[in-house]
Amino acid sequence: MSILDKHGILERNATLLLIFSFLVVTIGGLVQIVPLFYLENTIEDVEGMRPYTPLELTGREVYIREGCYVCHSQMIRPMRDEVERYGHYSLAAESQYDHPFQWGSKRTGPDLARVGGRYSDEWHVDHLRDPQSVVPESVMPKYGFLEAKLIEGEHVQDLMETHRFVGVPYTEEMIDNAQADFSAQIDPFGDVDGLFERYGEDSVNVRNFDGQPGISEADALIAYLQMLGTLVDFSTFEPDASR
Repeated sequence: MSILDKHGILERNATLLLIFSFLVVTIGGLVQIVPLFYLENTIEDVEGMRPYTPLELTGREVYIREGCYVCHSQMIRPMRDEVERYGHYSLAAESQYDHPFQWGSKRTGPDLARVGGRYSDEWHVDHLRDPQSVVPESVMPKYGFLEAKLIEGEHVQDLMETHRFVGVPYTEEMIDNAQADFSAQIDPFGDVDGLFERYGEDSVNVRNFDGQPGISEADALIAYLQMLGTLVDFSTFEPDASR
């Protein structure tokens, strides 16, 4: 009797098939899970990563509220075609402050893990107002209404405290200055020294993102999009194999 004939026994016996399927799944699960107990840390710390600024965090909430993750992933897999199109494959550390993470499972539109700095603010404004005006084949709906929705950041301090509760390392100083930092990020002529001191001058974009008076949801969303994938300098990054 060949091995293929023996496999036929399993296919004809539901009980045996169930038992052996359970064994295979169990062994496969153990192979993946057990090594994690021997790792000191499952997320490698990477230089440059920081928590979101109050404005970026607010923009991220708009991103989630509008369901952008349904059509856009934020995870570049370590495959040649993805790396050549989108950039360096995603690192676990890049999502360590995401609650929930925005990896996504579908790409009706392109991956956004490295979208920061790829397009101008004006491009993003046009894209939100009328996606087809810049990408004719796009099926994305219009989000021009975000420019009309002005926000003051009155709840951003509570939002940051909630994220700190689940592990994001916001300091008391960051939380106490949440609303001031929220306003400062769209005013390049304002008091931005504190914002830079808390989040880093080289990694924070300070400008009026939608070009309109006041702070709108479009400002917040564009601020979030413009920082995605920009915090890590991949020209100097070297994976730590010991982890």
